Amino acid sequence: MKRIKIAMLIFATTIACNLKSQTCSFEFEKTDINSGFKMDGYWIWCGSAIKVDSTYHLFASRWPKRGPFPEGYRTNSEIVHATSKSPSGPYKFEEVVIGEREGNFWDSNMAHNPTIHKIGNEYVLFYIGSDFTTLQNNSGSLLRRVGYAKSKSIGGPWKRSDKPLIETESNNPAILVEKSCVKLMYRDAKLIVHLAQSSTYEGPFNILNDNIWPEAPLEDFYLFKFNHQYHLICEDNIGTVSGHVRWGVHLSSKDGITAWKKYDPLIVYNHDIELRNDDILHCIRRERPQLLIENSAITYLITSVYTGTDSWSQPVKLKNALQIE
Repeated sequence: MKRIKIAMLIFATTIACNLKSQTCSFEFEKTDINSGFKMDGYWIWCGSAIKVDSTYHLFASRWPKRGPFPEGYRTNSEIVHATSKSPSGPYKFEEVVIGEREGNFWDSNMAHNPTIHKIGNEYVLFYIGSDFTTLQNNSGSLLRRVGYAKSKSIGGPWKRSDKPLIETESNNPAILVEKSCVKLMYRDAKLIVHLAQSSTYEGPFNILNDNIWPEAPLEDFYLFKFNHQYHLICEDNIGTVSGHVRWGVHLSSKDGITAWKKYDPLIVYNHDIELRNDDILHCIRRERPQLLIENSAITYLITSVYTGTDSWSQPVKLKNALQIE
């Protein structure tokens, strides 16, 4: 009996050590050039996906191709809903879910940067918006702020928040839902990264850290937990973190608030996507990383890609799914 107990103890200790030593490494399969979400006549950006029953639902930004990429989004972006039976797509356009609306609401003019989450029995779509007249401080640019829309059904109808969650300039919202709180990460006009927290996604949010990475400007965030730590994927805006402008990098923190550091491996993605025909899709810009999470496992990375003539939302499958908390 003693030998059995010792063997069981050794076995349990080995499992614990293996879990503790797991690495959150992103390696990707080759993908199909005819996958993703594209629309003729539109720039597509900021795709975020969720699986409901047997269908994958992707929410993305679009604006007409009436000028050079990407400036038109500032006044013309709207958020659309697309679906597919495959996580990689191709996705089919369904409808506009967040467009212009009458009145002087915070998002009456444009909507951008969607990230979709299920919180309790509701679907919550976080995004940034602007009205027609409110400007940033000391700037001619419209003020952009984080808010949300909610629905009992993934197909809507969507009820938009009357007020933003953050009153100041805020972009690139990332959400992490825990049992007792909701964390919200965003960046300001100077690409300084803020972390706020609330007991509910409807706020109010209190700032926990007003500059999580003083060393360099970052943007386009996604938060998750893995192996009892907090993890952040983001864009290395000017290449200070990785040595490569706008590559995707990986940071981590023990408490999810302070002491964020480079994770090893640091690089999540570059600007090249390997295709199944053995070609390489060379992107001029590849940004706004989002993760598809199925059954508590990360299965796909979704990024927005720009080739110089087109832009779209492109999922890429992980070779090995990452089980998260």
